[in-house]
Amino acid sequence: MFKIKNLLAPVLFFIPQLFFAQYTDVINSNRPGETMSAYGVGKSVIQAELGVYGIKEKHDLLNYDASGFGTDFSLRYGAFLEKLEFILDVQYQMANFDTPYTSYKKNNFRQTVLGAKYLIYDPYKNKREANIYSYKANHSFNWRELIPAVSVFAGANFVGADNPYYFSPDGAVSPKISLITQNLFGGGKWVFVTNIIADYIGTDYPSYGYILTLTHGFNERWSGFVENQGYKSDFYSDAIVRGGAAYLLSPNLQVDASVSTNFKNTPSVLYGGVGVSWRYDGWYKNKQAANKADEKAKKNTDNEKSIDYQEKERRRKAKYE
Repeated sequence: MFKIKNLLAPVLFFIPQLFFAQYTDVINSNRPGETMSAYGVGKSVIQAELGVYGIKEKHDLLNYDASGFGTDFSLRYGAFLEKLEFILDVQYQMANFDTPYTSYKKNNFRQTVLGAKYLIYDPYKNKREANIYSYKANHSFNWRELIPAVSVFAGANFVGADNPYYFSPDGAVSPKISLITQNLFGGGKWVFVTNIIADYIGTDYPSYGYILTLTHGFNERWSGFVENQGYKSDFYSDAIVRGGAAYLLSPNLQVDASVSTNFKNTPSVLYGGVGVSWRYDGWYKNKQAANKADEKAKKNTDNEKSIDYQEKERRRKAKYE
């Protein structure tokens, strides 16, 4: 269930690369929270985010206890445009439910979402370089930090027939949309992300919710986050708080852990999970290297043309001297 959000401490320390391209020097993972960040992985970059979690539930009115575990997987790919990212989000859960009279199991996909995210506005796109001559200019409050980056996500839920986690025995495909904002404070050491979500649109039980996530980078390896999520529908409503941390093993590999709970007893829920995020950016780097080689070759050609022109001019003038 802890599928996404952690901008990761190292990313926060490489802010210039973040704002001039979606690609960053180190992995930009959404784990271990639930929010989707405004920025993508970068064009031609592929990224996988995998987690496992345990769950305990207790419902005082329905008088049942539940325990189990699950796994969630996100596959992200930047394609066509620097601002565009495609996302596959899958969650599978297995749980045992015990009542005073019987026991039963729920084993199925809790979520299967396929969609795309597009960065509409980046307030730092044309950000000027830091003033290296002014301490005050570099450490005073920047009003630009109040202007968020803005993205939109549009996708679809795919639910199979007889899914015990769905409100209908029939299979269905329904739209899901999100508005995403992201602010960076304190020179990028603090990141605040909001998601406003409309889910299962057009079904008998549409769901509307929000997620607020605050992430702090402690150093170049460690980061932590706190998160609040709320969602409401006629089928189920809840408010959940989360917290956790992530650690960077290498520029392309991150591990994380988190815990979640709510404040009601219909049911009370407790989740705990660990995860890993990995990316492959070889295609991006190869493309960048090829672009640099082309630019260098073009400059060399331009220099050769300039030298050749100058030599012709000298010879022309020499004829009349």
